[in-house]
Amino acid sequence: MRLAALAIGGREEAAVVTADGFVPIRLLNGAAGTGWSLDVAGLLARGELEALGGWLAEEGGPLLKRLEAIPFGQAAYAPLYRRPRKIAGIGANYRAKAADMNVAAPDAEPICFLKPDTSLIGPGEAIELPSEEGRFTAEGELGVVIGRTCKCVSEAEAPGVVAGFAATLDMTAQHIHARNPRFLGRSKGFDTFFSFGPELVTPDEIGDLGALRVETALNGRVAHGASVADMIHSLWFVVSYFSHMMTLLPGDIIMTGTPGSVDIREGDAAECRIGGFAPLVNPVRLAAAPGSNRR
Repeated sequence: MRLAALAIGGREEAAVVTADGFVPIRLLNGAAGTGWSLDVAGLLARGELEALGGWLAEEGGPLLKRLEAIPFGQAAYAPLYRRPRKIAGIGANYRAKAADMNVAAPDAEPICFLKPDTSLIGPGEAIELPSEEGRFTAEGELGVVIGRTCKCVSEAEAPGVVAGFAATLDMTAQHIHARNPRFLGRSKGFDTFFSFGPELVTPDEIGDLGALRVETALNGRVAHGASVADMIHSLWFVVSYFSHMMTLLPGDIIMTGTPGSVDIREGDAAECRIGGFAPLVNPVRLAAAPGSNRR
C-alpha cells in the first residue's frame, strides 16, 4: 500500500495512491461506511495501517477501483504528517560516503542526531536558508516510519515495528558543524531543514529492500547514489539501536544516512530519489527577514 497526504480544501488528508491517482480515505469511508482515520498520523497512532492494507487487498479493493481518483497532476501534496514525536538520523552510513569523510570505523557506533518537528516541511515547500553567510547542504535519505510503540527491540524484531518507508531530505549548515563537531544538532535544527514525503510505502510494496537505490539530486541531476545494501549499519540495526536509546512511538521517523550531499543555494531544487518511490523535491530560497510577513 502507498499513502500520500493531500492538501484539499484547507485540510491535509490521507489518500491511497493508485495507478490512476489518489483516492482520499474520506471517500472510501463514505462509500463503504468504514471509519478509517482521515490522516496518516491518525492511521499510525491508532494502529490502523496494517488493517487498512489488509482491507484494501480484499473486500476494499474492488471499491477502490470504482471510485474516481484525483489525477496525479491535479493533486497538491502535503507532508505525510507534521508533528512526529521524534525525527532521528544517523550520519556517514554508506561505505563510500564514510570513506570520503574519513570517519569512524564500520564497527563503531553510528553518529546520531535528533531534529525538531519545526524543521519539517513537505514536498514542494521551500527550504529556507538562514540569512547568515555559510555553506548549506541537502542530503537524500531513506526514512523509516515507526508503526508500533517499542523499546529495546532486536534486529530480528525490528521489521515488525516498522510501518513503512518514505523519501527524506536532511539539510545541514555545514559551516556551523565545521566549527565544532559538537555543533551537529545545531547545524541541523533550523526551520525547514527536514523534508518528508510524498509517499508512505509499506514493506509489502518493496521486493528486495537492499536493492533500493537512494539518490541525492540537485536541479534535476543526480549527484550521488547508492543501494541500501551499501549501508554500514543495516536498517534493522538502526531501528534496534534507537529503540535501545529511547522508546519509539508510532509516527517517529528515522533517517538512515545519505550516499552524498549537495551544496544548495537560493534558486536551487533539492531532491531525494528512491527507486520506485515518488520523488521528493523542494525549492531553495532565502529565509524572510525577521518581522517579514512572507511565508
